[in-house]
Amino acid sequence: MIRKHTSSGSVEGFTLIEIMVVVVILGILALYVAPKFIGRTEEAKVTRVRLDFQALETALKLYRLDNGVYPTTDQGLTALVQPPDIEPIPKRWRSDGYMDKGRIPQDPWGNPYIYISPGAQGDFDIISLGADGLEGGEAENQDLTNWDAP
Repeated sequence: MIRKHTSSGSVEGFTLIEIMVVVVILGILALYVAPKFIGRTEEAKVTRVRLDFQALETALKLYRLDNGVYPTTDQGLTALVQPPDIEPIPKRWRSDGYMDKGRIPQDPWGNPYIYISPGAQGDFDIISLGADGLEGGEAENQDLTNWDAP
């Protein structure tokens, strides 16, 4: 009990009932607020994939400007951070690579992005298989692609 002494010498404070009412009110508020924040986690992961697609597309375009071609599927996205050792060997590969921090990002679920060049949808396709890491799926398991990115 929190106590407060008054000038007349009596003691005032919060009763157990008052404290329980406050706890119940906070619990009710949490029931309404928590779901709104919990749903944002998956939304943030999708946003991160879209940002990774943009960064990878920019790096791939710079690679092509320097070397005249995009990395092949066999060379993969690794060609953006290490000079490829399989044909076609780039003649003007940048000494510091094409990605910040010298690494290829993984998707938010810890899986590597799939890179295909030439792609079925353009010069190259970049794909994240979602949370389950398998083709297809819905909600958080849905595949995300660079050609569907807004």
